[in-house]
Amino acid sequence: MKYIYKTPQVLKWYYPNLIWDFTTAEKCVYLTFDDGPTKEYTNWILNQLERFNAKATFFCIGNNVEACPEEFQSILNKGHAVGNHTYNHMNGWNHSLLSYLRDIRKCDEVFKSKLFRPPHGRMSNKQRASLTKDYKVIMWDVLSGDFDSSLSGEDCYEAVMDNVTNGSIIVFHDSKKAAPRLEIALPLILEDLINQGFSFKVID
Repeated sequence: MKYIYKTPQVLKWYYPNLIWDFTTAEKCVYLTFDDGPTKEYTNWILNQLERFNAKATFFCIGNNVEACPEEFQSILNKGHAVGNHTYNHMNGWNHSLLSYLRDIRKCDEVFKSKLFRPPHGRMSNKQRASLTKDYKVIMWDVLSGDFDSSLSGEDCYEAVMDNVTNGSIIVFHDSKKAAPRLEIALPLILEDLINQGFSFKVID
């Protein structure tokens, strides 16, 4: 499947109340990981980040946090940031405003964060208008495509490295589905970004 790996500028202009990237003269990027924590892969991701002295932001599913409390605590202990990714990985397009907000609030009961990312990047106009009152809604500037089993790890590496710029928010996934590509792409991306002089910041 073909993807738009670099978020078009017109989309950023059309939804200016969503955070797509950060304007900065500093050579830094913002790594983000969706859908965790997981018992199988979160610690591997944390180890890779530690190898390269990199920080990241994890958008966590409330149900997964309850199932993997030790992994979630490890994210915090290692100095990374966390954000709300709903309790049940809910696609906003398929749910009413009330149902969607209830699921987000349920995740809030598991852990607190003022950061939110909609699963699949999908929200209705009403959902978006409501959420931006209470949260920093974090989208992305660069899509790795690691969730797509038709891609290779090398494809995901190239998707990131061909599109990353100062202040980019890059999205990866902490999941079984993404793992075969992430295990190849992430170490290569971290090493190459460091060699190019980038640093890694959390979103706060």
